[in-house]
Amino acid sequence: MPPSHSLFASVAPLPLVPAAGTCAPVACCFHCGQPAGKAPLRAAVDGAERTFCCGGCQSLALTLHDAGFGHLYDGEARFSRPLDGAARDEAAALWPAYDTEELHAQFVRPLEGGRAEITLAPEGIRCAACAWLIEQQLSRLPGVESVVANVATRRVLVRWRAAEQPVSALLAALADIGYLAWPFEVSRTDRHEKAQRRGLLMRMAVAMLGMMQVMMYAWPVYTHEGTIDAGHLQLMRWASFALTLPVMFYSASPIFAGAWRSVRRRHVGMDVPVALGLAAAFAASAVATLRGSGEVYFDSVTMFVALLLLARYLELRVRQASRSGAEMLARQLPATCERLGPDGQAERVPVARLRAGERIRVRAGEIVPVDGEVLTGRSELDESMLTGESRPVPRGVGDAVLAGCFNAASPLEIRVDRLGAGTRLAEIVAVLDRALAEKPRLAALADRVAGWFVAALLLLAAATALAWWWIDPSRVLPVTVAVLVVSCPCALSLATPAALAAAGAALSRRGLLLTRGHTLETLARVTDVVLDKTGTLTEGRFAVAGIFAVGGADERQCLTLACALEQSGEHPIARAIVEAGRRRGVEPVAAPAAGLRNVPGQGIEARVDGRLVRLGSKEFVGGLCPGAAPPNDGQFAASLHHGATPVWLGDAHGWLALFVLADVERRATGRLLARLRRQGVTCHLVSGDSAPTVRWWATHFGIERQHGQVGPEGKRDYVAALQRQGAIVLAVGDGINDAPVLAQAQVAIAIGSGAPLAQAGADAVLTHDGIDEIAHALAVARATRRVVRQNLGWAFAYNVVAIPLAAGGHVSAWMAGVGMSLSSLLVVANAWRLLRAGAAREN
Repeated sequence: MPPSHSLFASVAPLPLVPAAGTCAPVACCFHCGQPAGKAPLRAAVDGAERTFCCGGCQSLALTLHDAGFGHLYDGEARFSRPLDGAARDEAAALWPAYDTEELHAQFVRPLEGGRAEITLAPEGIRCAACAWLIEQQLSRLPGVESVVANVATRRVLVRWRAAEQPVSALLAALADIGYLAWPFEVSRTDRHEKAQRRGLLMRMAVAMLGMMQVMMYAWPVYTHEGTIDAGHLQLMRWASFALTLPVMFYSASPIFAGAWRSVRRRHVGMDVPVALGLAAAFAASAVATLRGSGEVYFDSVTMFVALLLLARYLELRVRQASRSGAEMLARQLPATCERLGPDGQAERVPVARLRAGERIRVRAGEIVPVDGEVLTGRSELDESMLTGESRPVPRGVGDAVLAGCFNAASPLEIRVDRLGAGTRLAEIVAVLDRALAEKPRLAALADRVAGWFVAALLLLAAATALAWWWIDPSRVLPVTVAVLVVSCPCALSLATPAALAAAGAALSRRGLLLTRGHTLETLARVTDVVLDKTGTLTEGRFAVAGIFAVGGADERQCLTLACALEQSGEHPIARAIVEAGRRRGVEPVAAPAAGLRNVPGQGIEARVDGRLVRLGSKEFVGGLCPGAAPPNDGQFAASLHHGATPVWLGDAHGWLALFVLADVERRATGRLLARLRRQGVTCHLVSGDSAPTVRWWATHFGIERQHGQVGPEGKRDYVAALQRQGAIVLAVGDGINDAPVLAQAQVAIAIGSGAPLAQAGADAVLTHDGIDEIAHALAVARATRRVVRQNLGWAFAYNVVAIPLAAGGHVSAWMAGVGMSLSSLLVVANAWRLLRAGAAREN
């Protein structure tokens, strides 16, 4: 029979056909394969009479057949068909790679006694019947000790004797029943976080169950105590005591462990008053139960533990959600890839065996495993998980590709440049680890305040106990417990870290990685933004901004001639002209330019189809056609601004065309500046370019404060001058010359495509070209500041109101537990809103 978790356990299972001889004495059920018994049922299925053990199997078999699922009963494995030949052959070529030493160590977890454990991820699991079939199929293999298939997670956990069965055999066995499966690597962080969640959920479930059961006994006492027999009251007390024991010693154990650690370290943490309150209430209730008289607080104890654990679970989910998309992607990198040999033959090998300089093939639908350069092919890569760019980007020969990008269109051959810890993805994860290891100053301050608050709370509780000992000794314990519980500083301690974790997660998902703990706090106070031009507001590369034909040829013919001259050039102007030709669909000339001559600082000359052509400065091109009248520059004045470079084309017969090359404005620059203005931030354009060029770009961008021809030290001094005037400065840059100014500013953001030195001095790194995310970061930082203030304000206001009421004896223990827990829940839920910061409003 199938295991009890099967969906069909209570009806009729769908097993494999039993082994030969299993049902020899009697007929076997056509549906379930079990002995049909002495009085089997019979019915016609697919034109043949079949035997059934019961009406359930008969009805289900007939229903499946009428619905067109008769093939489920064909072959050895009835519930699923084997993979077809092509799909199986393609997968079978990859299976042996998982038996190699590198991948075996990566995916297989060794156990004692020569046993091993692996997690598989089969495709196509849809129901409990699928899970049961997989368990049955793998359990039949030699050496397999246990198989657990989880429908919810689509994972299969296999334990087996490693010497008797390779991993490839497990994968082949699943393919035999129609499931394509691959090893699934559960990272150490995943296992730890999953264990944290599972443990907290189990403790919370026990506390919730205990709370509900205890309240069933407490409610009649609250409402009809005078009418209940004393013996029955004592029985309900004992039942409540028994139900509270697992809550105290299992569910609340982390609270007591945290309090003990705080005491041992001579640090008063927030667990100390909670543990004291719980211990006092439980001890007093236990004594009253033993004596048969006095007040009991079992309902308050269980309710307090349950609600406190609920608040901590929500806070844990917020913290774990702050893990970046890049870190998750790092665990999705492929374990194997196709390595191309010198003869072009492909071999499937572990990625760990690759070396720099080797060639690999990445097919459509695969993830790029390394950083490298495209050698052949053209495709579109989805870089959204890595850079935040939502649309696939085109990549062709000579373009760089990064590990973690998804190849969406066509196969690519890539030269391996960096792999493993050297990839851009690994660098991003390392930056995030550094940020997570650094506690924000605001969070550290909140922790110190919470520590002082706990110390003051303990003194207040002691004073309250002494006062009530003098007023009414019978109420000392309940009032003191209420004070300890109602004023638990959980909400105060969670107010800041929960909000910062949620905001950091929201920004990292959009491609802005925070590398310092203070970044969000400082961004919220920014008054001035100092922007570099080249590489920040502009792309820092030449592009053809305009083509003006001045001779007999049209623009396309002129561009074809220019591309023929520059198609093998490496100069930025050459690359810009060739790129313009590619974008406009200009076909490269069949015969390369002959007699190529490069004149430094002037231009280039060559023969194209027997025609002598020059491309370069006006004087250089005019020397080839001295008899032709030069074009009037006035007609191009609108295009030839200070940031543009004119490049002329001509031949021996005269002038042909003017190419206007200029730096290219980033797509998101306009949105960034508009959003910064709406947020009330002052923008400054400070660049090392010439003053006229910077002035032209500042006018173009609408930036009033601009300074050109400023070196690295000058930029730093400029920021220092703003700071002396009381400004909180955000500096944005990408080059090595921006490193001093990034270090000088209170907060700095580096463009991820820029120099590593600039990124090392930054407080955040933007991993893509959408620089309007900087304005979004300011909006999220301000929203985070509002949330932190709301949380702290609520936590302090709650305590200011609740503590005097509790000390005055107006709050019972159960009311204190509910109030404290709801306070913590409100703080965490308020912070959780920042996870939806994609729709954060601007100020």
